[in-house]
Amino acid sequence: MLTNAEVFKMPITRHNPSELFPPYRNYSHAVEVSGDSRILFISGLNGYLPDGKTMPESFEEQGTIIWEYIGTILRSAGMGYEHIVSLRTYLASPEYDEANVQLRMQYLGANEPASTVLCCQLLESKWKLEIEAVAAM
Repeated sequence: MLTNAEVFKMPITRHNPSELFPPYRNYSHAVEVSGDSRILFISGLNGYLPDGKTMPESFEEQGTIIWEYIGTILRSAGMGYEHIVSLRTYLASPEYDEANVQLRMQYLGANEPASTVLCCQLLESKWKLEIEAVAAM
C-alpha cells in the first residue's frame, strides 16, 4: 500500500509540538505538505491545557489557548499567523460570535484569510469552540 508521501511525491511532516495536549486517536495536530511551496493543515484544536484533561470554562480563555496553540504549531513549521490562508471555526453557540471575531482580529492583525464560522454541537459539552486552519508559504 502506498503512503501519502509516495502518492503525492511530496514530503509530509507531522507537527505535534510538546507544548500542546497530546494528540489522541489517530490524528496529528497539523500536517505539512512540502514541494515548491509548503501547505500546513492544522487539525481542529480545542481549549485543553497541555495536560489534555483540564479546560478553562470561559470562551475567551478557551479561544486564547487555541490561538496560542495555532501559533505554536505555525512556529514549529517556520510560519506565523500571517501565513494562515483559511480558517474554519466551530462555535457551540451564536452568542460567542463577537468574542470570536475579537480573538481572530487580535491574532491575525491585517491578515484576512478565507474563513467559515459554523454553529453546532461540539464533541464535548464543555468545548465552546474549535478552530482548524490552513497555512501556506
